[in-house]
Amino acid sequence: MLKDLIKQYRTEKTVKKPNFSRIKTGVNEAKAVMPEDEGASAKVKIGGKSYTALPVPEVPDDCYRKCNFCGKAILNMDVRKNLYRCPKCGGYFRVHAYRRVEMIADEGSFEEINKTMPFVNPLSFPGYENKVQVMKEKYGLDEAVVTGRCRIQGEKAMLCVCDSRFIMSSMGHNVGEKITEATELATKEGLPLIIYCCSGGARMQEGIVSLMQMAKTSAALKRHHDAGLLYVSVLTNPTTGGVTASFAMLGDVILAEPKALIGFAGPRVIEQTIRQKLPEGFQRSEFLLEHGFVDEIVGREDQKEVLARLIRAHDRGRISEAAKRFVKEGTALFGNAGDNKGAADESGSAWDRVQISRSAERPKALDYIERIFDQFMELHGDRAYGDDGAIVGGIAEFCGMPVTVIAEQKGRNMKENLKRNFGMPSPEGYRKALRLMKQADDFGRPIICFVDTPGAYPGMESEERGQGEAIARCLYELSGVKVPVLSIVISEGGSGGALALAVANEVLMLENAVYSILSPEGFASILYKDAKKAKEASEVMKITAAELLSLGVIEGIIPEETPASMDTIDGLSAELRQRIGQFLAREEAMEPSEVLEERYSKFRNL
Repeated sequence: MLKDLIKQYRTEKTVKKPNFSRIKTGVNEAKAVMPEDEGASAKVKIGGKSYTALPVPEVPDDCYRKCNFCGKAILNMDVRKNLYRCPKCGGYFRVHAYRRVEMIADEGSFEEINKTMPFVNPLSFPGYENKVQVMKEKYGLDEAVVTGRCRIQGEKAMLCVCDSRFIMSSMGHNVGEKITEATELATKEGLPLIIYCCSGGARMQEGIVSLMQMAKTSAALKRHHDAGLLYVSVLTNPTTGGVTASFAMLGDVILAEPKALIGFAGPRVIEQTIRQKLPEGFQRSEFLLEHGFVDEIVGREDQKEVLARLIRAHDRGRISEAAKRFVKEGTALFGNAGDNKGAADESGSAWDRVQISRSAERPKALDYIERIFDQFMELHGDRAYGDDGAIVGGIAEFCGMPVTVIAEQKGRNMKENLKRNFGMPSPEGYRKALRLMKQADDFGRPIICFVDTPGAYPGMESEERGQGEAIARCLYELSGVKVPVLSIVISEGGSGGALALAVANEVLMLENAVYSILSPEGFASILYKDAKKAKEASEVMKITAAELLSLGVIEGIIPEETPASMDTIDGLSAELRQRIGQFLAREEAMEPSEVLEERYSKFRNL
């Protein structure tokens, strides 16, 4: 017992650890019989057993604490060193606002704004002023949120941090006012906005005025967004009620801490309403990630780095400077594309290409992404229903230039294919892609797409959730983005499921890829009434890279000396990297209106 939890005792025999509640009693019993002479020892009985106890220094009462999650005794010093997480089970303790600022902002960079505000009691609610005053004196806070300018790894930002100790960080007038003023100031100064959210919801003592803060903060965030500025919301435990239904869920990027409680209605309210026990993990961060409402769950040790990367990737000035560099240095870096459209070996049949394109040995989209781009950060979810593993997307850097990457992803084995639904996207996958397309357009990032799908998933649930509408919306929105769009068909390009990511200024194909109205089997079933005539159908469908280049459907071919595999991927990735560089150098020299017109004309003439 004492060996494991106090560290100063030495015992003559191995003993079982007693309950935490008995530790202090045991320590006191030992102290009571300790000799005063330094270095002396004494016999002490604890729980009916004898031990030799050595003299120990005074043990402060606040030296240890009991973990709320695992119930084990832990040193407070270890908790602080571990960023306020249990060193034994990893559970996340709540963090005070100023401690959070210390963890996120560069040292000495935080400049607080609106530190004090006049007290507001719109309902003249009895006892409210006294309650607020007690909170102020107890925690050294003026309100439930701290706001101010700072730097995060050198990047300027406006930072707001909620503190759950202050009336559960409920949102009253002053909380809404502080967040709104910080947002307005960020808009005026051109700063990205970071809000660490934590709240029990609206502040009941302020009634309808508290409710109005939801609209006020949301309206300020809309103006910040319309100014082309980044807002990152970080959800911590707990984030509920009116805060969830306003500023917490409006981030361009939404991050969350592990296992944080996040929801509109509280768990007890839901259980009382539906008279059912909620499943384990319901309304936790992981639940929201699975259901498409959170971009990523980020541990405290990584949050500062992730926030800095997000700020850089959404900095329109940085993106503009990178574009100018591509225009100036593109030819030297990647060569001049000229009329180099590539060529394909036409000795193989179309059916041969179909079989090769379906090979499990071919590299998948993520294999290319990790070799072509730097610092790829995947973003999840459609913000409405779920996160479809058949489509991956996020932000990355290409030779120092921020880009958005979206890809259809197959699995390499059965387990991966079940996770990725065999590369057949559902509506939530296309809506995730659509969200990332719009985000790229808002911040001026070029879009690079990798196409590899047998087609959109044709299941009943996909129809229930609007598969056709989701694909149509991708076509509609992608045709209108003002940033350059490049699509690369790396294996299968099946029907509208592929086209949803291929409304591009330029489409490239790997030599052994295929791109078709539907599968040869489906084509044969419809026109020949016999799916077994798929081979015959493939020869008339014009689905190979060479045939599509001659039709003007694609702009270039990436040669495969041998069919693409993990053995040849490095060479293919180098070729793709060169083609992407040439594309960006050319497109970034054009005005947004010219980029848009080029894409429109391409499809208008087909």
